[in-house]
Amino acid sequence: MSTVLVADDDADIRELVTFKLEQEGHEVHAVADGEAALRAVLDVSPDIVLLDVMMPRRTGLEVCEALRAAPETAGLPVILLTAKAQEADLERGFTSGADDYIVKPFSPRELATRVRAQLARARG
Repeated sequence: MSTVLVADDDADIRELVTFKLEQEGHEVHAVADGEAALRAVLDVSPDIVLLDVMMPRRTGLEVCEALRAAPETAGLPVILLTAKAQEADLERGFTSGADDYIVKPFSPRELATRVRAQLARARG
């Protein structure tokens, strides 16, 4: 079992992601904004973080950059969740340090597959 942190200001998305990943056997912690995500990373030590790009009180990009800048979280897998699907948006997401980028609306099955893949890569 892995610990997953989900940060999204949309309660429906948080519930959907939490439901699907708990079904997969993960322990899921969900928060609604970027500041809460940064605090939760320190509190729950997740194995992977899923960040909405457009959140209040720090965007997902800002949270990702902060995680990459801190030695203790620099290697933490990060997946961005966003409605922004332009090539420039993807480039900005990967430039922030994200490991993967999922465009909304997304398939819960695809989400679970990508989480498994990132966790497997992180474990080597």
